[in-house]
Amino acid sequence: MFVDKATIRVKAGAGGNGAVSFHREKYVPAGGPDGGDGGRGGDVVLKTDPNMSTLMDFRYKRKYAASNGVDGGGKVCTGKDGESLVIKVPNGTLVRDKETGAIIKDMTGVESFVVARGGLGGWGNRHFATPTRQAPRFAKSGLPGEDREVTLELKLLADVGLVGYPNVGKSTLLSVVSKAHPKIADYHFTTLFPNLGVVYIDEGVSFVMADIPGIIEGASEGAGLGHDFLRHIDRCRLLIHVVDASGSEGRDPIEDFKTINSELQQYSPELAARPQLVAANKTDIAGDSPQLDEFRKFIRQQGLELFEISAATNSGVRELVNAAAAKLNHLPPVVVYEPEFVEKQEPVSVDDLKIEVVDDIWVIEGKWMERLVRNINFSDNESMSFFDRSLRNAGVYDRLETMGIKEGDTVSIYNLEFDYTK
Repeated sequence: MFVDKATIRVKAGAGGNGAVSFHREKYVPAGGPDGGDGGRGGDVVLKTDPNMSTLMDFRYKRKYAASNGVDGGGKVCTGKDGESLVIKVPNGTLVRDKETGAIIKDMTGVESFVVARGGLGGWGNRHFATPTRQAPRFAKSGLPGEDREVTLELKLLADVGLVGYPNVGKSTLLSVVSKAHPKIADYHFTTLFPNLGVVYIDEGVSFVMADIPGIIEGASEGAGLGHDFLRHIDRCRLLIHVVDASGSEGRDPIEDFKTINSELQQYSPELAARPQLVAANKTDIAGDSPQLDEFRKFIRQQGLELFEISAATNSGVRELVNAAAAKLNHLPPVVVYEPEFVEKQEPVSVDDLKIEVVDDIWVIEGKWMERLVRNINFSDNESMSFFDRSLRNAGVYDRLETMGIKEGDTVSIYNLEFDYTK
């Protein structure tokens, strides 16, 4: 079964908790704190697999979670980092935020991408030992990992896309120019999912062609199968518009051409503006009819190249694929979509900060502080200055002084500890 869209939930591992432990050894009195740090939570990583061509693997399994970091131990033992979870996806998969639909990452030509990062491990009590506080009886908890729902959307990577009404001969054309074996029959919607084939022109010259299920009037609004598969021609650099020139089903080739282009325009004006070659198929049974002659004049007026072919007899097919290969030489590469996702910031307030005194240490915790700390590089002076200004402007220092903090008291903020100065 061909599956080209799936929604999954990914959850990175939480960081392990820091340990509260004291060194105990014979003949070593007052060994001091030796609690180790918690391990980092595992990431959730998306990795492209060239052997995958569908999102079928995500049809039944929808929740993916990486391992948590292990808690720290005594004797300065750091907990083991959580194992990252690797999820394989086809090349060309778009990763979207489920809530907003914004693109997080385009997995085209990308080997791997971390879609959810694991939480940091907490500090053990050894970090909080000072000359005046030699036996801290507290440690830090690990931070939670990222947790989000994403939509995976597969857009086939093809250079050329075949578009047109059902039963105009697109599948037959693909079968004669490549080694693909699409289902072919004389009824509508034979093609129920896109088919890919590699067209070899000469040594070192080839391109990928996609046979897209037939588009009908109203496809851009969900009619027929076209609505489900129009996304697969989004990346195509060139379109070959296949038309039944024989009018064997009582349709007018000119009206068919206008209808399909109208549906492409409604779906995506950018897609409708892609270069097109027009293939008038089934000319072996059309002959030199007045209808075909009118179609020639119409296409000439549109400024497009027309190729009169018969996919069934292979007539004119070689000229068509050679022209497609020549045109591809002057067209830009396959479209790669830029990320649009902006991390949604939950409303947090500095008033929600939790400040408490534990073993003479002023411990500050809360969502606002956690978000600020994640964006600070504590090894950089300018970043530290920004951190200090943020605390002062948010009124954190005023709040500490109101609660009775004194100069020289120790302040602990997640992975940072400093002596308070006015």
